[in-house]
Amino acid sequence: MEKLRVYFLGAGAIAVPVLEALSACPAIDLVGTGTQVDRPAGRHRRLTPTPVGEWAAAHHHPIDKIPSVNAPEFIAHLKALRPDIILVISFGQLLKKEILYLDGAVCVNIHASLLPRYRGASPIAAAIIDQEEVTGITFMKMAEGLDTGAIYRRYEYRLDGTENAMRLEHILGRLAAHRTPEVLAEIAAGTLPAMPQCPTAAKLTHKLHKEHGLIDWHKTAGEIDAMVRGYYPWPGACFHLEHGGRNLTLRLTAAGVVPEMTGRPGEVLRADKRQWIVACGDGALELSQVVPEGKKEMSGADFLRGCRIAVGTIL
Repeated sequence: MEKLRVYFLGAGAIAVPVLEALSACPAIDLVGTGTQVDRPAGRHRRLTPTPVGEWAAAHHHPIDKIPSVNAPEFIAHLKALRPDIILVISFGQLLKKEILYLDGAVCVNIHASLLPRYRGASPIAAAIIDQEEVTGITFMKMAEGLDTGAIYRRYEYRLDGTENAMRLEHILGRLAAHRTPEVLAEIAAGTLPAMPQCPTAAKLTHKLHKEHGLIDWHKTAGEIDAMVRGYYPWPGACFHLEHGGRNLTLRLTAAGVVPEMTGRPGEVLRADKRQWIVACGDGALELSQVVPEGKKEMSGADFLRGCRIAVGTIL
């Protein structure tokens, strides 16, 4: 039986388990792998590969680092490989019609939500922040619109309300990896029809920026807890603290809802060697783990040992 020829495009961590599954599947001929070019990252702005690029380097897997997926030279390269399927997951570049309608190939996207809900750049964060009970992945036939293509299949994952975005990305990546070989085989065989999305049910998400992470203490404790989890690790949920004549910025990386405590939004209700609790618009939040500027992550109680804050202080 002839193998299914697949070209893979991915960049983010969610794409790594899928690439592993393709590489290990005996029914698939992985004719090529592409990712984004290395980009500056971290305090020292060192050139850093994508998670897919890191995996490829660690496993001596050939990879194309693509400045522009729609450049004529890359399209010519893709045509020469004669893929049956171009599989895209968390790649970060929009494919134009020259690739979407490449002769002999079908472009398939794996999206980290149950489309048409949460189209766009940040579906994992959005599902957590909106406190959804269920999310999942969608296999979609790619179209020229943003995540508007017809749906091949969706797989659900039930949320328990403790996931952060990094953990959920890993979970959904594994779910996608487990299902990818069978779904691609059905698409190639023509036995899996693609059903149009319902446009009225669509909800769009946007690229996340640092300013999105600023905490508004007037929100409920549950909403802020979801924000902390949804924005972990990027862009992070942060707040400002006036102390000793300085305006400190702290990133909140883990929190716990304390519904039985109340106060003015942003009011410090407890600050001792055991707990740091702040009032919200409804209920209160324990600041379990924080990252002060220029320092490593520590517990809220450990931070208070070196930076005493009076009960009643308003953040």
